[in-house]
Amino acid sequence: MADSSFDVVAEVERQEVDNAINQASKEVGQRFDFKGTDASIAWSGEQIAVAANSEERVLAALDVLKDKLVKRKVSLKSLDHGDPKPGARGAYRLEISLVNGIPADKAKEMVKLIKTSKLKVQPAVQGDQLRISGKSRDDLQEVQALLRANDQDLPLRFTNYK
Repeated sequence: MADSSFDVVAEVERQEVDNAINQASKEVGQRFDFKGTDASIAWSGEQIAVAANSEERVLAALDVLKDKLVKRKVSLKSLDHGDPKPGARGAYRLEISLVNGIPADKAKEMVKLIKTSKLKVQPAVQGDQLRISGKSRDDLQEVQALLRANDQDLPLRFTNYK
């Protein structure tokens, strides 16, 4: 019997994020508590830019965006941001980047975790993802459960299940 395998990746569906940004931007434009604050949520290259005229309004707009992301089943662990920074003419801006790929140090920790579990599987780091292979599909499912329980603050997805 051939080995079964699956890939562990840390990424989000960009179209779902785009839909959430559009919904959040529309809501921010229509809500009464955002009137006159120049609040906006939009793509800025590969990052998401949230802007408003005060730090509190930027954080409120971020909450709206997070709410829309959760409704579209996008993990909030995929967002990487700091604090709002003051910009030109009293405006505040927050840059949010999306996690894409498993960092090498976290991949090594995950491989070590899998090896200490004594399951009969072979983990292999392939660039910014992990490939787990083994003879027993039950072992592979146990590895998935193990990784879900210890996800290293990454939006893990399991793909390419063969």
